[in-house]
Amino acid sequence: MPEPRSPDNPRPVLGRRSAMQFIVLLGVVSLLADVTYEGARSSTGPFLAVLGASAAVVGFAAGLGELLGYGVRLLFGIIADRTGRYWLLTILGYGVNLLAVPLLALAGAWPVAVALMIAERVGKGMRTPARDAMLSQATSQVGRGWGFALHEALDQTGAVTGPLLMAAAVHARGDYRAGFALLLIPAVLTLVVLTVARVLFPRPEHFEATTAAPPIDERLPSAFWMYLVAMALLAAGFADFPLVAYHLKRAAITSDTGIPLLYALAMGVDAVAALILGRLYDRKGFATLVGATVLSAAFAPLAFLGGPTLAVAGVLCWAVGMGAQESIIRAAIAGMVPSTRRASAYGTFNAVFGVAWFAGSALMGVLYEMSVAALVVFSVAIQLGCAGVLLYLGRSRGMAGG
Repeated sequence: MPEPRSPDNPRPVLGRRSAMQFIVLLGVVSLLADVTYEGARSSTGPFLAVLGASAAVVGFAAGLGELLGYGVRLLFGIIADRTGRYWLLTILGYGVNLLAVPLLALAGAWPVAVALMIAERVGKGMRTPARDAMLSQATSQVGRGWGFALHEALDQTGAVTGPLLMAAAVHARGDYRAGFALLLIPAVLTLVVLTVARVLFPRPEHFEATTAAPPIDERLPSAFWMYLVAMALLAAGFADFPLVAYHLKRAAITSDTGIPLLYALAMGVDAVAALILGRLYDRKGFATLVGATVLSAAFAPLAFLGGPTLAVAGVLCWAVGMGAQESIIRAAIAGMVPSTRRASAYGTFNAVFGVAWFAGSALMGVLYEMSVAALVVFSVAIQLGCAGVLLYLGRSRGMAGG
């Protein structure tokens, strides 16, 4: 049966069923990819220690990898839009991102391991803008919020599974190398499923009907830049989990074994929250973003000022914030930027978000040593500032979901 066509556009428009198949395929790709690199990231710190690296080297490697990983997204987002080679950049990025992981099993010195860790992060940065641009085109058929939320739920399933698989491998063999080698299996499976998606859906732009292609040098809309300011505020006030875990350990709120279990719980809540928020976003639009931001702002006073029960509640609020970041926050960009500029928008967004997160986390680390209360005030105030900007943007621009 031929695909429907839009009235003013002669190209075929792929339907809702095909769009859902595409989203699920990319979700399975992300699930398997997360098993691979999140499994590795759960153990690269102690592995570097085994190879003789200092704590300073571990911190530098992790920070540099994240900084480069976010920075290259700006470049590769622009390249994707200018060349139109979304699939090529996605496949190349996944290849670098994933194959660096099992190669860690062959690393005999910490500089080699550090280089592979950085390569893994850079590979993720290479493929993310192009992948998200293609995903955004399919979500136009099923609802922006729901499409990105479903993808995030599958992604987080892998984020939970990977560290557990790595832990089991290390426990069974007593060697990190065995775990890294085992991760070759999900890495290869990721590339296989990605290839299947490429064969079945070579032109994801056909999910989204357009009446006329905007000029390639079209500027990103002003609403996007205002939205970017709001998201930079959110990122700056949203603490990394390692800082939360550090506090839980230092304040003796939970045991050493309780911290990773709490993190696993947070990843599960992240996935469920993403699905709920995705549905709400498609119905309520920006109001859902505002509500999720206000709820996530509660994590700091609960986690850093409360006892065990309140700290758990704080981590759950933190997980809701994470779920929003990987689902409806990405979905909102798709609704305000034309498809031919979307990879550039995602690249710009991720670069700014990453730098703001890095700067905010570093500042909160300093504030923690000075005064935990000061950290809490900073985190809550800046995230509520984000909510205010979002509220203004939603009302002034008439933003909605879907």
